[in-house]
Amino acid sequence: MFIVNNTVFKRCALALVLGMAGTAASASTPTTVVVAFPAGGPADTLARVVAAELEKTLQSTVVVENKPGGNGAIAASYVGRATPDGHTLFLSSAGAIAINPPLYPKLVYNPKKELQPVTMLVSTPEVLVVPGSGSIKSLSEFLDAAKSKPGSVTLSSSGIGSMPHMAISLLKIATKVDILHVPYKGAAPAIKDTVGGQVGGFFGDISGLMAFIKDNRVRPIAIAAAKRSAVLPNVPTFDELGIKNVYANNWYGMFAPKKTPAETIDKLNKALRTALASDAVQKYVQTSGLEATPTSPQEFEKLIDEDTRKWGDVIKAEGITVNE
Repeated sequence: MFIVNNTVFKRCALALVLGMAGTAASASTPTTVVVAFPAGGPADTLARVVAAELEKTLQSTVVVENKPGGNGAIAASYVGRATPDGHTLFLSSAGAIAINPPLYPKLVYNPKKELQPVTMLVSTPEVLVVPGSGSIKSLSEFLDAAKSKPGSVTLSSSGIGSMPHMAISLLKIATKVDILHVPYKGAAPAIKDTVGGQVGGFFGDISGLMAFIKDNRVRPIAIAAAKRSAVLPNVPTFDELGIKNVYANNWYGMFAPKKTPAETIDKLNKALRTALASDAVQKYVQTSGLEATPTSPQEFEKLIDEDTRKWGDVIKAEGITVNE
């Protein structure tokens, strides 16, 4: 006859209950996607569209939390210090990951050591736009005006070290034309002054400019990519216009704390790929000028390293500095 020790039985039963409770708690723990930009902007909108689909794939709550400031430093530092369990993620543009490290001598976070790439989500090339009500209608006219009055023709950006600033720098290096860079605190005021004609033009993400292009408030004159955009098929690339090596591609990707287990990173990568392939996300990216560009974590890390070197070279060539 088999006799079960009552004490042993109770302990086993307790362990089983606690294990089940732990599993249930893990499954119900919400995932937070931290965004380094204010609510309502392109990055925030992308995060919320992706989060809605990610909820279905993970079968758990996914919330978006906005932590703007510090050129991405606040959000990056927060996620870098989070528990590496896959429940705190960072949706970042190229700026905080590939531009800030060579730009800031004393960066308060280290993306290479503190953040683990999960996948690139989308990418969008920069497009050069001029005031829709202005007289300039082509890149050649813009450059002619800049050559005739060196240092007087202006291009605005969303800030020092931003992707628009990098695009301006590439244009200046490629053409040797003296163009005055006017940095703003964010894309919104830079676009507003471009529309109003206070500045000569603006480099920005296609996705963030589509509404202004559609209603003719700004006029697109060249795209900083190797090929034309599907949403702007009549706008030539810089290559087509005889200006080489002006490639400025802003991407958005997902990151986790550095010590997140490999199996968790793999699970998140697959879940995000599924989310990106959904009808809702595909509709959003196609109408906004974005391109869904999922990668493996290894592919994404390689691209980040390449971009960091590229923008570091541009920053050095242009002598770009920031006041910390």
